[in-house]
Amino acid sequence: MRRNNLLAAGMLSVLLATSACGSVTGVPNSSAPSSVSANTGVEASSTHDKSADAVGTTQRAAAEKAEAAAAAEKAQAAEKAQEAEKAQAADKAKEAEAAAAAAAEKKAAEPKPSGTPMAVPAPAAAPAGGAPASKPAPAPVLPASTSERIVTTAYTTAYTWHDNTPAGSATISHPILHKTAGGTGTYADPITIAVGHSKATGQSVLDFPAGTRIYLPSVRRYFIVEDTCGDGNDPQGGPCHQGVNANGTNSTIWIDMWIGGASMSASGADNCAAKVTDVNTAVFDPASNYAVAPGAGVIHDGICDAGYGNALVKQ
Repeated sequence: MRRNNLLAAGMLSVLLATSACGSVTGVPNSSAPSSVSANTGVEASSTHDKSADAVGTTQRAAAEKAEAAAAAEKAQAAEKAQEAEKAQAADKAKEAEAAAAAAAEKKAAEPKPSGTPMAVPAPAAAPAGGAPASKPAPAPVLPASTSERIVTTAYTTAYTWHDNTPAGSATISHPILHKTAGGTGTYADPITIAVGHSKATGQSVLDFPAGTRIYLPSVRRYFIVEDTCGDGNDPQGGPCHQGVNANGTNSTIWIDMWIGGASMSASGADNCAAKVTDVNTAVFDPASNYAVAPGAGVIHDGICDAGYGNALVKQ
Protein backbone atom coordinates (compact mmCIF):
# COMPACT_ATOMS: atom_id res chain seq x y z
CA MET A 1 0.00 0.00 0.00
CA ARG A 2 2.77 2.45 0.95
CA ARG A 3 4.59 2.04 -2.34
CA ASN A 4 1.52 2.80 -4.45
CA ASN A 5 0.86 5.97 -2.53
CA LEU A 6 4.38 7.19 -3.02
CA LEU A 7 4.12 6.60 -6.78
CA ALA A 8 0.85 8.35 -6.92
CA ALA A 9 2.26 11.24 -4.95
CA GLY A 10 5.25 11.48 -7.29
CA MET A 11 3.07 11.51 -10.34
CA LEU A 12 0.93 14.20 -8.83
CA SER A 13 4.04 16.33 -8.21
CA VAL A 14 5.12 16.00 -11.82
CA LEU A 15 1.74 16.98 -13.08
CA LEU A 16 1.63 19.97 -10.84
CA ALA A 17 5.08 21.03 -11.99
CA THR A 18 4.06 20.76 -15.60
CA SER A 19 0.93 22.69 -14.94
CA ALA A 20 2.94 25.31 -13.12
CA CYS A 21 5.34 25.73 -16.05
CA GLY A 22 2.43 26.26 -18.30
CA SER A 23 1.02 28.90 -16.01
CA VAL A 24 4.28 30.73 -15.73
CA THR A 25 4.93 31.00 -19.42
CA GLY A 26 1.37 31.84 -20.23
CA VAL A 27 1.54 29.66 -23.33
CA PRO A 28 -1.14 26.99 -23.57
CA ASN A 29 0.04 23.52 -24.03
CA SER A 30 -1.75 23.33 -27.32
CA SER A 31 0.66 25.96 -28.79
CA ALA A 32 3.73 23.79 -28.52
CA PRO A 33 3.10 21.91 -31.69
CA SER A 34 2.48 25.19 -33.49
CA SER A 35 5.87 26.53 -32.40
CA VAL A 36 7.58 23.44 -33.65
CA SER A 37 5.74 23.57 -36.90
CA ALA A 38 6.58 27.24 -37.44
CA ASN A 39 10.25 26.67 -36.84
CA THR A 40 10.21 23.80 -39.26
CA GLY A 41 8.62 26.06 -41.89
CA VAL A 42 11.30 28.68 -41.41
CA GLU A 43 13.99 26.11 -41.86
CA ALA A 44 12.30 24.75 -45.00
CA SER A 45 11.86 28.22 -46.44
CA SER A 46 15.49 29.02 -45.79
CA THR A 47 16.57 25.83 -47.55
CA HIS A 48 14.36 26.68 -50.55
CA ASP A 49 15.86 30.20 -50.89
CA LYS A 50 19.38 28.83 -50.85
CA SER A 51 18.61 26.37 -53.67
CA ALA A 52 17.05 29.13 -55.81
CA ASP A 53 20.11 31.32 -55.30
CA ALA A 54 22.38 28.44 -56.38
CA VAL A 55 20.32 27.85 -59.59
CA GLY A 56 20.38 31.58 -60.48
CA THR A 57 24.12 31.73 -60.06
CA THR A 58 24.58 28.70 -62.31
CA GLN A 59 22.35 30.19 -65.01
CA ARG A 60 24.21 33.52 -64.92
CA ALA A 61 27.55 31.74 -65.22
CA ALA A 62 26.27 29.73 -68.18
CA ALA A 63 24.96 32.89 -69.89
CA GLU A 64 28.25 34.71 -69.33
CA LYS A 65 30.15 31.73 -70.71
CA ALA A 66 27.91 31.62 -73.79
CA GLU A 67 28.42 35.35 -74.35
CA ALA A 68 32.19 34.97 -74.05
CA ALA A 69 32.16 32.05 -76.51
CA ALA A 70 30.08 34.08 -79.01
CA ALA A 71 32.45 37.06 -78.71
CA ALA A 72 35.46 34.78 -79.26
CA GLU A 73 33.80 33.18 -82.30
CA LYS A 74 32.99 36.62 -83.74
CA ALA A 75 36.58 37.79 -83.21
CA GLN A 76 37.90 34.61 -84.84
CA ALA A 77 35.58 35.12 -87.85
CA ALA A 78 36.75 38.72 -88.21
CA GLU A 79 40.38 37.60 -88.06
CA LYS A 80 39.75 34.96 -90.75
CA ALA A 81 38.02 37.54 -92.97
CA GLN A 82 40.97 39.90 -92.58
CA GLU A 83 43.40 37.11 -93.47
CA ALA A 84 41.29 36.26 -96.55
CA GLU A 85 41.38 39.91 -97.67
CA LYS A 86 45.15 39.98 -97.26
CA ALA A 87 45.50 36.77 -99.27
CA GLN A 88 43.24 38.15 -102.02
CA ALA A 89 45.25 41.37 -102.16
CA ALA A 90 48.47 39.35 -102.38
CA ASP A 91 47.02 37.28 -105.26
CA LYS A 92 46.03 40.44 -107.14
CA ALA A 93 49.50 41.87 -106.63
CA LYS A 94 51.06 38.68 -108.00
CA GLU A 95 48.71 38.75 -111.02
CA ALA A 96 49.60 42.39 -111.72
CA GLU A 97 53.29 41.61 -111.41
CA ALA A 98 52.95 38.64 -113.77
CA ALA A 99 51.03 40.77 -116.31
CA ALA A 100 53.69 43.48 -116.17
CA ALA A 101 56.44 40.90 -116.66
CA ALA A 102 54.59 39.39 -119.64
CA ALA A 103 54.14 42.83 -121.21
CA ALA A 104 57.83 43.62 -120.73
CA GLU A 105 58.81 40.27 -122.25
CA LYS A 106 56.50 40.85 -125.25
CA LYS A 107 57.94 44.32 -125.79
CA ALA A 108 61.49 42.99 -125.58
CA ALA A 109 60.62 40.32 -128.17
CA GLU A 110 59.33 42.85 -130.70
CA PRO A 111 61.73 43.41 -133.63
CA LYS A 112 63.60 46.67 -133.50
CA PRO A 113 64.75 48.55 -136.57
CA SER A 114 68.44 48.29 -137.14
CA GLY A 115 68.65 51.89 -138.23
CA THR A 116 71.66 50.97 -140.37
CA PRO A 117 71.48 52.81 -143.70
CA MET A 118 72.24 51.00 -146.89
CA ALA A 119 75.71 51.64 -148.29
CA VAL A 120 75.47 53.24 -151.71
CA PRO A 121 78.32 52.04 -153.93
CA ALA A 122 79.94 53.82 -156.84
CA PRO A 123 77.94 53.83 -160.10
CA ALA A 124 78.73 52.03 -163.39
CA ALA A 125 77.83 51.61 -167.08
CA ALA A 126 74.45 51.75 -168.86
CA PRO A 127 72.68 48.49 -169.78
CA ALA A 128 72.14 47.18 -173.24
CA GLY A 129 68.38 47.59 -173.37
CA GLY A 130 64.96 46.26 -172.46
CA ALA A 131 62.06 44.13 -173.58
CA PRO A 132 58.34 43.75 -173.01
CA ALA A 133 57.40 42.23 -169.72
CA SER A 134 55.36 39.12 -169.22
CA LYS A 135 52.62 39.31 -166.63
CA PRO A 136 54.34 38.93 -163.24
CA ALA A 137 53.33 36.54 -160.53
CA PRO A 138 51.66 38.28 -157.55
CA ALA A 139 54.30 39.61 -155.18
CA PRO A 140 53.89 39.55 -151.41
CA VAL A 141 53.12 42.95 -149.91
CA LEU A 142 55.81 43.76 -147.38
CA PRO A 143 55.47 46.14 -144.42
CA ALA A 144 56.71 49.71 -144.62
CA SER A 145 60.45 50.00 -144.27
CA THR A 146 61.97 51.46 -141.13
CA SER A 147 65.43 51.94 -142.62
CA GLU A 148 64.82 53.72 -145.93
CA ARG A 149 67.62 55.84 -147.39
CA ILE A 150 66.96 58.89 -149.56
CA VAL A 151 69.59 59.75 -152.20
CA THR A 152 69.05 63.09 -153.97
CA THR A 153 71.97 62.67 -156.39
CA ALA A 154 70.95 59.56 -158.33
CA TYR A 155 71.53 59.71 -162.09
CA THR A 156 68.52 57.95 -163.65
CA THR A 157 68.38 56.63 -167.21
CA ALA A 158 66.11 54.13 -168.96
CA TYR A 159 66.31 51.13 -171.25
CA THR A 160 63.58 49.70 -173.48
CA TRP A 161 62.44 46.70 -175.46
CA HIS A 162 64.33 48.06 -178.42
CA ASP A 163 67.80 48.51 -176.86
CA ASN A 164 67.90 45.69 -174.31
CA THR A 165 70.50 42.93 -174.61
CA PRO A 166 69.53 41.05 -176.63
CA ALA A 167 67.57 43.74 -178.54
CA GLY A 168 63.86 43.16 -178.94
CA SER A 169 63.56 41.20 -175.70
CA ALA A 170 62.76 41.58 -172.02
CA THR A 171 65.54 39.29 -170.79
CA ILE A 172 66.90 40.03 -167.29
CA SER A 173 69.93 38.68 -165.41
CA HIS A 174 68.63 38.40 -161.82
CA PRO A 175 64.88 37.60 -161.80
CA ILE A 176 63.24 38.03 -158.41
CA LEU A 177 59.54 38.81 -158.86
CA HIS A 178 59.48 38.64 -162.67
CA LYS A 179 60.87 36.12 -165.14
CA THR A 180 61.34 38.92 -167.66
CA ALA A 181 61.50 42.69 -167.24
CA GLY A 182 58.17 44.13 -166.15
CA GLY A 183 56.00 45.38 -163.33
CA THR A 184 53.31 48.02 -162.89
CA GLY A 185 55.12 50.22 -160.36
CA THR A 186 53.21 49.53 -157.15
CA TYR A 187 54.95 48.46 -153.95
CA ALA A 188 53.60 44.92 -154.43
CA ASP A 189 54.53 44.82 -158.14
CA PRO A 190 57.59 47.06 -158.62
CA ILE A 191 59.16 47.54 -162.08
CA THR A 192 62.49 45.94 -163.04
CA ILE A 193 65.53 48.22 -162.69
CA ALA A 194 69.16 47.58 -163.67
CA VAL A 195 72.19 48.58 -161.59
CA GLY A 196 75.93 48.57 -162.16
CA HIS A 197 77.99 45.46 -161.53
CA SER A 198 81.58 44.29 -161.51
CA LYS A 199 83.35 41.16 -162.76
CA ALA A 200 86.64 41.99 -161.10
CA THR A 201 86.38 38.84 -158.98
CA GLY A 202 85.44 36.65 -161.95
CA GLN A 203 81.76 36.72 -160.99
CA SER A 204 79.11 39.37 -161.57
CA VAL A 205 78.63 41.33 -158.33
CA LEU A 206 75.77 43.84 -158.33
CA ASP A 207 76.22 47.33 -156.91
CA PHE A 208 72.93 46.78 -155.06
CA PRO A 209 71.60 43.33 -154.06
CA ALA A 210 68.98 41.76 -156.29
CA GLY A 211 65.55 42.33 -154.75
CA THR A 212 66.36 45.83 -153.43
CA ARG A 213 63.34 48.12 -153.76
CA ILE A 214 63.80 51.69 -155.00
CA TYR A 215 61.15 54.43 -155.25
CA LEU A 216 61.55 57.18 -157.89
CA PRO A 217 59.24 60.16 -157.28
CA SER A 218 60.00 61.61 -160.76
CA VAL A 219 57.88 58.81 -162.27
CA ARG A 220 55.97 57.97 -159.05
CA ARG A 221 56.67 54.28 -159.19
CA TYR A 222 58.45 51.57 -157.25
CA PHE A 223 61.27 49.52 -158.82
CA ILE A 224 63.14 46.35 -157.91
CA VAL A 225 66.72 45.38 -158.76
CA GLU A 226 66.48 42.45 -161.19
CA ASP A 227 68.97 43.28 -163.98
CA THR A 228 72.52 44.42 -164.65
CA CYS A 229 73.61 47.65 -166.30
CA GLY A 230 76.78 47.27 -168.41
CA ASP A 231 77.83 44.58 -170.88
CA GLY A 232 81.05 42.81 -171.74
CA ASN A 233 83.87 41.40 -169.70
CA ASP A 234 84.65 44.70 -167.96
CA PRO A 235 81.30 46.25 -166.90
CA GLN A 236 82.98 47.92 -163.93
CA GLY A 237 84.64 50.24 -166.43
CA GLY A 238 81.31 51.36 -167.86
CA PRO A 239 78.89 54.16 -166.95
CA CYS A 240 76.53 52.55 -164.40
CA HIS A 241 79.30 51.24 -162.14
CA GLN A 242 81.33 54.44 -162.60
CA GLY A 243 78.34 56.69 -161.96
CA VAL A 244 80.03 59.38 -159.88
CA ASN A 245 79.59 62.79 -161.57
CA ALA A 246 77.95 61.14 -164.58
CA ASN A 247 78.13 63.51 -167.55
CA GLY A 248 79.26 66.29 -165.20
CA THR A 249 76.06 66.16 -163.13
CA ASN A 250 77.64 65.69 -159.68
CA SER A 251 75.75 62.41 -159.36
CA THR A 252 76.81 59.77 -156.84
CA ILE A 253 75.15 56.66 -158.34
CA TRP A 254 73.68 55.54 -161.66
CA ILE A 255 70.52 53.41 -162.00
CA ASP A 256 68.74 52.39 -165.22
CA MET A 257 64.94 51.83 -165.15
CA TRP A 258 62.99 49.56 -167.45
CA ILE A 259 60.27 51.51 -169.31
CA GLY A 260 59.11 48.89 -171.83
CA GLY A 261 58.15 50.48 -175.16
CA ALA A 262 57.37 47.37 -177.21
CA SER A 263 53.99 48.91 -178.10
CA MET A 264 55.54 52.03 -179.66
CA SER A 265 58.32 52.82 -182.08
CA ALA A 266 61.97 52.77 -181.09
CA SER A 267 62.17 56.54 -181.50
CA GLY A 268 59.12 57.06 -179.29
CA ALA A 269 60.65 54.81 -176.59
CA ASP A 270 63.96 56.70 -176.92
CA ASN A 271 62.16 60.02 -176.44
CA CYS A 272 60.61 58.74 -173.21
CA ALA A 273 64.01 57.49 -172.02
CA ALA A 274 65.45 60.96 -172.64
CA LYS A 275 62.59 62.47 -170.60
CA VAL A 276 63.49 60.49 -167.49
CA THR A 277 67.29 60.94 -167.83
CA ASP A 278 68.48 63.37 -165.17
CA VAL A 279 69.77 63.64 -161.61
CA ASN A 280 66.77 62.69 -159.46
CA THR A 281 65.83 61.61 -155.97
CA ALA A 282 65.82 57.87 -155.28
CA VAL A 283 64.57 56.19 -152.08
CA PHE A 284 66.25 52.87 -151.25
CA ASP A 285 64.28 50.37 -149.14
CA PRO A 286 61.31 52.75 -149.22
CA ALA A 287 58.15 52.73 -147.14
CA SER A 288 55.12 51.21 -148.84
CA ASN A 289 52.90 54.30 -148.79
CA TYR A 290 54.41 56.63 -151.41
CA ALA A 291 52.13 57.90 -154.18
CA VAL A 292 51.93 55.67 -157.27
CA ALA A 293 50.75 57.02 -160.64
CA PRO A 294 47.99 55.05 -162.40
CA GLY A 295 48.81 52.84 -165.37
CA ALA A 296 50.97 49.75 -165.85
CA GLY A 297 54.53 51.04 -166.11
CA VAL A 298 56.22 54.25 -167.20
CA ILE A 299 55.13 53.73 -170.82
CA HIS A 300 51.48 52.70 -170.84
CA ASP A 301 48.52 53.30 -173.12
CA GLY A 302 50.81 54.96 -175.69
CA ILE A 303 52.09 57.67 -173.31
CA CYS A 304 55.31 58.38 -171.42
CA ASP A 305 54.15 58.86 -167.83
CA ALA A 306 56.94 60.93 -166.24
CA GLY A 307 57.83 64.44 -165.06
CA TYR A 308 56.35 64.38 -161.53
CA GLY A 309 59.36 66.05 -159.89
CA ASN A 310 61.32 64.93 -156.85
CA ALA A 311 58.89 65.75 -154.06
CA LEU A 312 58.07 62.70 -151.95
CA VAL A 313 54.29 62.44 -151.77
CA LYS A 314 52.57 59.94 -149.50
CA GLN A 315 49.38 58.17 -150.47
